[in-house]
Amino acid sequence: MKIQKYLAELVGTFGLTLVAALCITKGFGAFTPFMVAIILGLFVYSIGHISGAHVNPGITLGALSIKKISPVDALLYIIAQFAGAALAVLLMIGFKIVVPTAPASILNGMLVACAEAVGMFFFAFGVASVIYGRASSAMSGVVVGGSLLIGLILSSTLGAIGILNPAIAFGLHAFTWAYVLGPIVGSVVGMWAYYGLSEKKF
Repeated sequence: MKIQKYLAELVGTFGLTLVAALCITKGFGAFTPFMVAIILGLFVYSIGHISGAHVNPGITLGALSIKKISPVDALLYIIAQFAGAALAVLLMIGFKIVVPTAPASILNGMLVACAEAVGMFFFAFGVASVIYGRASSAMSGVVVGGSLLIGLILSSTLGAIGILNPAIAFGLHAFTWAYVLGPIVGSVVGMWAYYGLSEKKF
């Protein structure tokens, strides 16, 4: 199942990017966090047994930091995730769907990075509960999707667009250091926080 898990990550990130972009371009921006959270939950149930349904470079790097994925797999996951986002962009170009570029005022800055990090902390914390088997498999999609929804709402409330995924940021023309570094830092801290609380290592 080596190649399948990379393809699963590609398909999953393609789906998330496409849904987020279509919601924004078709005027359903306010519903984007809910739609993305729902589809992520569905991917957890449909491809979770294949790849773990990371579909997010930040989550993959967070899992790498707690040694739940090998460095080689992490690299290939991230390549697959960005490839999925790129395919979503190409599809939208083919259908002449133009994703608006986010305003420059909210594309950069420490505030955005911190907002993304805070949102990603709660998202990764919920994902870690699934990784460590503390959430039942029957509830895994609900926990992961719900954690993402909470993280997206927090991030957008604190001043960012609310993306929490560097690959999707690429697809939404918001690929800046703040939307890359913020989610990565938040994921690593969230994963380690759950590890420390769950495994009682601190």
